[in-house]
Amino acid sequence: MRHIATLAALGFLIGLIEPAHSADWPAWLGPTRDGASTETVRPWQGKPPILWRVPAGEGHSSPVVADGKVLVFSKVKDLEAEELTCLDAATGKKLWSTPDPRPLFTNQFGNGPRATPLVADGTVYTHGASGIVVARELASGKILWRVDSLKEFNSKNLFFGASSSPLLAGGKLILLVGGQNAGIVALDPGSGKTLWTATDDRSSYSSPIHWKSAEGDRVLALTGKGLACLNLADGKRLWHYDLVDQLNESSTTPIVLGSRAFVSSVTAGGALVDLVNQGKQLWKSAVLNCYFSTPCPTADGKALMIVTGRILPPVSCTLRCVDPETGKVLWSRQKTGQYHAALLRLADGRMLLHEDTGELALLEPDMKAYKELCRSRISGPTWSHPALANGRLYLRDEKELFCVELK
Repeated sequence: MRHIATLAALGFLIGLIEPAHSADWPAWLGPTRDGASTETVRPWQGKPPILWRVPAGEGHSSPVVADGKVLVFSKVKDLEAEELTCLDAATGKKLWSTPDPRPLFTNQFGNGPRATPLVADGTVYTHGASGIVVARELASGKILWRVDSLKEFNSKNLFFGASSSPLLAGGKLILLVGGQNAGIVALDPGSGKTLWTATDDRSSYSSPIHWKSAEGDRVLALTGKGLACLNLADGKRLWHYDLVDQLNESSTTPIVLGSRAFVSSVTAGGALVDLVNQGKQLWKSAVLNCYFSTPCPTADGKALMIVTGRILPPVSCTLRCVDPETGKVLWSRQKTGQYHAALLRLADGRMLLHEDTGELALLEPDMKAYKELCRSRISGPTWSHPALANGRLYLRDEKELFCVELK
């Protein structure tokens, strides 16, 4: 009996320390909007198995996972419309697909949507390339409300299309729109009605985040003019940090490091600012010029993994390990993708790196050197960020949506 009791106690303790594998990936950059996952991935041999793959329409929007479903946002072939498709996360079986017409949008780098859907409280929110914001019922795909944000807020679309992934915080749906007195807007998630508008900042390709300060809830948004800090309750701008990209191509999501935040663009470089001291610049580096790959801090916060890019030929990316205290580059690995590479931090501190060439690698973060544990080609070319949920990686390339087993 004593032996059985000991085994039972041991089993209980193992249950406590076993990493979770049940968290959904319901929004851009995951549940905490910073690329962090509660899951672990062991080094694989050969190539991780692809459990299923289905055709996916045109788009750079990333897949999201919630309640056993995976959702992908795409352009409808041969029509000026976008559709949200819901599939069974285990099998890839289509559960529903809801198309919605949109104003004309064309671009040499793809005509599909860029922004990633958001799932919350049984509703899915999308922001299309032409600025159409739609709320759908998760269970059925039924459209609940629809807002033409460019028309509603008298704004002009960006060259590459509206790209701000929706943020739900404090009962408000936050988006970058770029209208006059409506650079950033808050909508009622239940009706789509405007709750507040703020700033005259032109939009960017970045997505806002929620920051909980000691003084209250805040919205941090990298607009076309720089980093804006707003009071979440009423949209009042509290401070602003100038970071103006010469091509108006600020695309990365701000990354919070305690009481500081890192922001970057492809021509203006990267900077660390003090969130509790009115956005005061702590340091700035011209080398840390992110194109549209959002950085990812290590689990201990002692290093920041940053994929920097360039727009002039030969176009290529470099993975850099950076000391966030000083901005010093500790080491660099060139040719990490062409335009983009996605970083995803795991529960044990390791990271997944998915390059836009389709290569997937598992990394062991180290402040002294690049350490790669394994690598495989998983997909075709892609600018989409993967989603990790329940031991499975969901990603899309230019033709298909994949489910890859990583347990």
